[in-house]
Amino acid sequence: MLEFPVVRCPSCNKETELDKRVITAQSNQNIIFTCLFCGYMERNIETNKG
Repeated sequence: MLEFPVVRCPSCNKETELDKRVITAQSNQNIIFTCLFCGYMERNIETNKG
């Protein structure tokens, strides 16, 4: 079974596996994090490519 890394929401501190429901890629190579528990959203997180 494939295990995904775990991410923690900076707002509610709950943890969830990192998958495509949590992280969304943007066309500018940055990503959007969305918490599945509280709905917190962090936009324009820079990556090594962005």
